[in-house]
Amino acid sequence: MFSVSAELNTPGRFAWRLLTDTRAWPRWGPSVRDVETPQRVIGPGATGRVRTAAGIWLPFAVTEWEDGAWWAWKVAGIPATGHGVTPLGPDRCRVKFTVPAWAPWYLPVCRRALDRLAALAEDSLED
Repeated sequence: MFSVSAELNTPGRFAWRLLTDTRAWPRWGPSVRDVETPQRVIGPGATGRVRTAAGIWLPFAVTEWEDGAWWAWKVAGIPATGHGVTPLGPDRCRVKFTVPAWAPWYLPVCRRALDRLAALAEDSLED
C-alpha cells in the first residue's frame, strides 16, 4: 500500500462526515462525478455505484469499516482507496488515503482530494 495524508484544521468528526457522505464525494473527489446508493451516508457493507470523471458508472462496495476512523472499498470489484481520519485535538485531524501497491499513479489524485477536503473544511468554518 501507498498513502498520502494531510492535517486539516477541522474536527475529526467533520472530516469523517465528508468522507462518508456520498453527496460530498463529488466536491472533494476529483475522480467522482456522481453517486447512487440507497443511503446518503455509507456504513459497513454499503453498496452503490459511482460515476467517474470519464462518465462511466461503476459499482462499489465498502469492504472495510472502523466507525469514525477508517473505511475502504472495492470499485468494479477491484480493491481501491482507503480513507482514514485520526483526531489530533478538538479542532484538528489527519486524513489519510491509501492506494493499492499496483496503483501508485493514483496518489496525485488523492493529494488533490486532500486539498479539496481542506478547502471544504475551511469554508465550513467560515460559515
